[in-house]
Amino acid sequence: MEEGLRERKKRETRLRIADMAMGLFMTRGFDNVTVAEVARAADVSVNTVFNYFRTKEDLFMDRWDEVEDLPSKVVRERRPGEGIVAAFRRDFLDALDTGDWRYGLHEGADHFGRLVADSPSLTARMRELEHATDVRLARTVEEETGADPDDLAPVIVAAQILVVTRALARTAIRRKQAGEGWAEILPDVRRQAEEAFDLLADGIGDYGRALS
Repeated sequence: MEEGLRERKKRETRLRIADMAMGLFMTRGFDNVTVAEVARAADVSVNTVFNYFRTKEDLFMDRWDEVEDLPSKVVRERRPGEGIVAAFRRDFLDALDTGDWRYGLHEGADHFGRLVADSPSLTARMRELEHATDVRLARTVEEETGADPDDLAPVIVAAQILVVTRALARTAIRRKQAGEGWAEILPDVRRQAEEAFDLLADGIGDYGRALS
C-alpha cells in the first residue's frame, strides 16, 4: 500500500531526530548529550522526541526492530537446498565483501562499539537486544523446520550461529580500535569466518535445509 503524506512526514521526522541524535552522540559521547539538546538540533520539542522514542537509549538504537530481525531474515530467505549454516555463511561473507553494516563490520563500527562500551545504559540495552535476537532466531528456526516446541535443537542452533557471528565481529572491532586498518583486518576475518562456519557445518550443516 502506498505511503500516505501523514505517514511519510512521521517517518521523515523520526529519521531526522535519530540522525541528529546519532551525530551528537558520535561527536560528544552518549552520556554527554541530553534529550533536550537532541530536540533543539532536530528543531522539535522534547515531547515530540519522546513521541517517537520511548527512551534516550532508543534514540541510539533506532534500528532495533530491524537489527533484531536480521538473523531470522537470513533463515527465512535461505535458498532451495540450503541449510541454515550455509545461509549464514553466504550472508556473512556477502556483508564482509560489500561493507554492509548488518554484522557490524563497516566504517564507524569501532566508534559505535566504543560508545556502547563507555555507557553502562547502552551496554545494558545492547544485552537486551542480543537476548531478544537470540529468542527471535530460535523461534524462527523452530517455525521454519517444524520442530516440536519441546525440541532444544532450534535454541542450540541459533545460539551457536550467533556466538560465531558476534565473536567474529567483536574480534575485528577490537583490532580496529587498537589502530589496525580494515585492509589488514578483513582478510583475516574472512579466513576466520570460513574456518568457523566449517566447524558449524561439521556439526549442524544439514539442519534446516530448505526444500523449496
